[in-house]
Amino acid sequence: MASIKILVGSVFGGALKTARAIESTLEAEGYPVSVLENPTLSDIASGSSPLLVCTSTTGQGEIPGNLLPFYVNLREQLPQQPGRPFGVIVLGDSSYGDTFCGAGDLMEEAFYETAARKVGPTLRIDALETPEPEAEALPWAREWASSVLA
Repeated sequence: MASIKILVGSVFGGALKTARAIESTLEAEGYPVSVLENPTLSDIASGSSPLLVCTSTTGQGEIPGNLLPFYVNLREQLPQQPGRPFGVIVLGDSSYGDTFCGAGDLMEEAFYETAARKVGPTLRIDALETPEPEAEALPWAREWASSVLA
């Protein structure tokens, strides 16, 4: 079974905590998972493992610093990932208006440019409504994992 690779973008630890909770839950259900806190293009260069982006949004809809080098390299080099399944969980604050969960939108666009295939809708978690994002992310991640590794 292919390992799910969770690409994490986190500023204050919320997205990392969510990714770790997803990792624990999915591994307990028999799915192999690896969490990449500082992903590089070489992490996705070989294989066809499903990719799950779990990122917070910083500033005015921007990608957190630890995920930014990956994003920039992905956009500049466009390593083709034809048909590779990916999903997006993004944490944000709806009080920011138009830039709410902007980091997720940026990552989604970048993966589309590599011909990757998005599976399921993006999960947008609003900090104003959900103080513990993992509570909302876990059911979504279970469903997503079962659909990509069915």
